[in-house]
This record gives sequence, C-alpha cells and structure tokens, in this order.
Amino acid sequence: MAWDTARTKQLLLDAAVEEFAEFGPEGARVARVATRAGINKERIYQYFGSKEKLFVAVLESELQKIAAAVPLTAEQARDLGDYAGRVFDYHREHPHFVRLLAWEGLQYQDRVVAESERTGHYDEKIAAVAQAQKSGALSDEVTAGQLMHAVIALTASWFTLPQLTCMLMPAVATAGPEAQRESLVALVRRLTA
Repeated sequence: MAWDTARTKQLLLDAAVEEFAEFGPEGARVARVATRAGINKERIYQYFGSKEKLFVAVLESELQKIAAAVPLTAEQARDLGDYAGRVFDYHREHPHFVRLLAWEGLQYQDRVVAESERTGHYDEKIAAVAQAQKSGALSDEVTAGQLMHAVIALTASWFTLPQLTCMLMPAVATAGPEAQRESLVALVRRLTA
C-alpha cells in the first residue's frame, strides 16, 4: 500500500496547529506533534525540515484559511466595521489563529515568518481599502495600510488583551461576545467614517 503523503502532512499540520497555539514556537515539541498526529516524528523532518519550518507551514496554512473564510473585496471594504465583525467571528470560532500570531510576535520580533504568503494577502486588502477611500466610502485621513493595521489590531485585541477589556470596558466585557462584537463594529465604523 502506498504512503499517503498529503494526508500525513495534513495530520501533522493539524497537530502542529494545536501544539504551536498552546506552547508557541519555542515551547512546542516535535515529539508531541507526532504523538498528536499518530505519526513517527521523523516524518516531520522529512516533510518540513525543522520545527521552525513546520511553524512557518502552519502559519501559511492558517493564513490561507482565514483569507478564504473572511475575504475583503473593494465593495466589502466600504464597510470595514462589517469586516472587523466577520474577523471577530472567525477568531471566536478559531481561537488558535490569533494565538499563533501572538506567539509569532513574541518569538520573532525582528522578522516576519511566512512573509511571501502574507505580502500578497495584505496587498490585496490594502488595495481594496484604498479603492474604498478613493470612492469616498472611507476616510482618507490615514493611509490604507494604516487603516488596515488599525482594524486588524483592534479586532485581535479582543482576544489577546481580554484583561484590558475587563478593566476599560467592564460592562461590555461581562455582556459577552455579541456585545463585544457590536462594540468593535461600531468603533471601526466610527473610525472609518
């Protein structure tokens, strides 16, 4: 029987997502990834080369998933509040993704991993925002890149800084995820008007 390489890689990636989200690139262990996947750890080195390259593969895979699940066309960019709400929903359903990004920031402060994959992804988003700014649907007081950064940062902060939410907005924090989403959407709409 032939070895199913694609299936094996996917099992390893799925297991690595959980491992890296929980422990970060430094604390993750190849042996635990292999155990979670039910695959010999030598396959990780055979398919990915190193633990760091496995982390890069995980980020690339997860970035493709969010890009497909939460697109931003020029028409959708006209309402960045709605986009922020959709990204918020994605993070609620896939909490590991924002944790992976936080770990990347902590571990690789001086460089971007999976840069080639992301550059095109973010260039498309910036172009969509720029087009919405040009049409007058969004404020052009800041660049499209600054605006996109602000929306991404504001959205991720609900998941990476929950203590701050509790201290600054206790009523919203205790009201639950729907109230938090509404607060985010309203804020982004106000900032981009």
